[in-house]
Amino acid sequence: MSEHVDVLTMAREQLAIAARYLDLDEGLHSVLAHPMRKLVVNFPVVLDNGAVQVFEGYRVQHNSSRGPTKGGIRYHPSVDVDETTALAMWMTWKCAVVGLPYGGAKGGVKIDTKLYSRREIEKLTRRFVTEINMVLGEWRDIPAPDIGTNAQVMAWIMDTFSMQAGYTVNGVVTGKPVDLGGSKGRVEATGRGVTVMAQQAAKTIGMDLSKSKVIVQGFGNVGSVAARLCEEHGATVVGLSDAIGGIYNENGLPVSELVHRYSGREGGIREYKDAQQVSNKELLEMPCDVLIPAAISGQVTKENADKVKAKLIVEGANGPCTPDADRIFADKGTLVVPDILANAGGVIVSYFEWVQGLQSFFWEENEVNDKLERIMTTAFQEVEATMRAHKTDMRNAALIIGVKRVADATVKRGIFP
Repeated sequence: MSEHVDVLTMAREQLAIAARYLDLDEGLHSVLAHPMRKLVVNFPVVLDNGAVQVFEGYRVQHNSSRGPTKGGIRYHPSVDVDETTALAMWMTWKCAVVGLPYGGAKGGVKIDTKLYSRREIEKLTRRFVTEINMVLGEWRDIPAPDIGTNAQVMAWIMDTFSMQAGYTVNGVVTGKPVDLGGSKGRVEATGRGVTVMAQQAAKTIGMDLSKSKVIVQGFGNVGSVAARLCEEHGATVVGLSDAIGGIYNENGLPVSELVHRYSGREGGIREYKDAQQVSNKELLEMPCDVLIPAAISGQVTKENADKVKAKLIVEGANGPCTPDADRIFADKGTLVVPDILANAGGVIVSYFEWVQGLQSFFWEENEVNDKLERIMTTAFQEVEATMRAHKTDMRNAALIIGVKRVADATVKRGIFP
């Protein structure tokens, strides 16, 4: 998360804009602006050297009007309860805008995983899940991977929850390894969805993605997959970055080579020499047609939005563009496909995994990918129609749809008791 961006204030500002379009009742707006549950835990872990360290973790459940809550678990030094709350709120709208029967949740532990061994991460994971297991469950709240976590961490979560339940609970978590009930296509799902949205949005503004130049900030799971799939669709990927920094070559970068040879190395992709080295901030301002910010939140602000040259921005990360940046892009005529639509591929295929696990009946990868593309294309068309009907930008349009669906569910269910 950017140190200068208060993402919870940002999320609530976005909600307030949608609430004005929908003329939401003040009390209902207040319900949607606050999470239904915030759990903060402090728990000890015995490290490999015998020392005991206390870690702080969170699980925030924003809204369950449309179904059980769903959202990732993040291991990162900057994790805090406000960021986790904002991410849970965004997940609520994300699930609603693509029509999934979920509410939003998010979890995290404040930790720099690079400083700990695999065994220490496993012990931390198992203890963290034990501390929050009273709010988890396949019909209650279903975690998934996020920054700093992966399929192995999800396997440890599933195993820990299952050991405490006394039987295997396959549906308590998604993003698991395929041989433990994970779904084919889940690892690539978010990046694949970003690429589908880039294709749809490009058509909207008369651009051919196959002839465009693309920059991707962030070379993790989402960014690397989006870059590779854009390249497969004929686009020229001219800029990439990871946590260390970025590289730019106007003639194109070899994405597959960078994934296989340079990703994860100590020097990162900057060890690739046939490119200009730039900072993550500078990369956002380099010449391109399509910009995919797929790193962390708060990257495009009022300070740098006017310097962004892309005609199309597709948000692979959560909250990379601030409301101030949105206003600048609206004035410039730059189309922004918002995070709650653009990166929904991960939660869509997580939903598929959950359904397959509950039924113990699993699908082939082409079936998963086809269903993903169909759902995201339909959602894009609905958001585009709402954008034109309300004469607003795509983020507001997506929020109008998502917030309305959650508000309607809340009203129809009523306020207990």
